[in-house]
Amino acid sequence: MRTVQTRFTTLEQAIIACAGGDRAALRFVYDAEAKRMLGVALRMVKRRSVAEDIVQDAFLSVWNKAASFDPASGAGRSWLYAILRNRALNVMRGERRVELSGDPVGEDQAADAPSPEDILLSLSDQSALRRCLEKLDDVRRRMLLMAYTEGLSHGDLAERLGLPLGTVKSWIRRSMLSLRECLG
Repeated sequence: MRTVQTRFTTLEQAIIACAGGDRAALRFVYDAEAKRMLGVALRMVKRRSVAEDIVQDAFLSVWNKAASFDPASGAGRSWLYAILRNRALNVMRGERRVELSGDPVGEDQAADAPSPEDILLSLSDQSALRRCLEKLDDVRRRMLLMAYTEGLSHGDLAERLGLPLGTVKSWIRRSMLSLRECLG
């Protein structure tokens, strides 16, 4: 009997297998990415229990929507983190209306989450996304990574970076257009 690790060599293969109902494929994806996904979710929502729920919901979405994954449109990891980010943003929007229970993330927990720079470094040297991100100037690259890894809004970014809101909005828009052009 083959092990999960030898059966799937890429996330893309495993996600495609999930679409066919392969539970071992979902296990492969979970083992490969759950820890990092939890770190990203923690950075976004600041509560471990909520972050764990978000990761669980993200994996349910992966299982239910795996058939919508198209490897020609992007990397499996990008698809996973888009699902995670969207789920976290939905929770954060709801958080404004409902008080969440639980303790805020402590310094030791937040330290486990990867920084935007760590995420860039974790991308393969051969990754098209990494090459395209490296073409952006440092401030714009960091701004995009902070928005996507920490779930920061335009207003949050403007405040954190000490820039006018309009500047942040236009830089993010232009940076996204540059990435789209570079990746296209």
